[in-house]
Amino acid sequence: MSELLFYDLKDVVGITPNLTTQVSREIGRRIVAGHYRENDLVEDEGKLAARFGVSKTVVREAVKLLVAKGLLEVRRGIGTRVRRRSSWNLLDDDVLAWHQGVEPRPEFLRQLMDVRQVFEPSAAAWAAVSATDEQILEIRSAQDRMESAASIEAFVVADALFHRAILRAANNEILMAMEGVIFSALLSSIRLTNADPRENQRSIPLHRQVLEAIEARDGARAMATMTEHLGDTHTRLSGAIAGFGKAGRTG
Repeated sequence: MSELLFYDLKDVVGITPNLTTQVSREIGRRIVAGHYRENDLVEDEGKLAARFGVSKTVVREAVKLLVAKGLLEVRRGIGTRVRRRSSWNLLDDDVLAWHQGVEPRPEFLRQLMDVRQVFEPSAAAWAAVSATDEQILEIRSAQDRMESAASIEAFVVADALFHRAILRAANNEILMAMEGVIFSALLSSIRLTNADPRENQRSIPLHRQVLEAIEARDGARAMATMTEHLGDTHTRLSGAIAGFGKAGRTG
């Protein structure tokens, strides 16, 4: 659900990908999930075409897309190899989306959370100053959806929409260019911190404080309340990561 929600947040839902895009996503997901490891050679065009039921031309174009994202390299006489993770374009929207469908990487989660803590408090402050009335109503609508959510999934969607509305209400073009990584950070943390409905209820007042500060057009308070909210999220995420690591070692 998180990968689809990522694309929803990016407003690309409803666009049917062509065969090339579908194949690139299937291979890309396998790379991000570690089914193809760094420096592994992937199957040749014929085998990949047979696996996915497409032509070699489609496979070739799909590989080109993944080369552009830094995930693959093609060497004459050797084949197509998975590049080291340090070479991946981790800011690419597809690469970020594919991380939503794989087992969480604790260090990557921490880095994503660090990004949220850097950018979102400022976004809240800017929203308080520059948001239109319609944009503030969108933030309020997401808050109302959170408070009335009847399921964890509904809460997660409302939570994501709340933060998206604030990012967009900041009306900052540079920040908008960063929204993919912030959405990825948001959804990655939600996956671990919102599994317990009791935690959802705990976070609602923190969200409400952010909303009220923005509605009051108080930038300093909006920044402070968002910082407090993300500090709470960071604490819960750290605990979830620790629990996840123990489960992984004992499972």
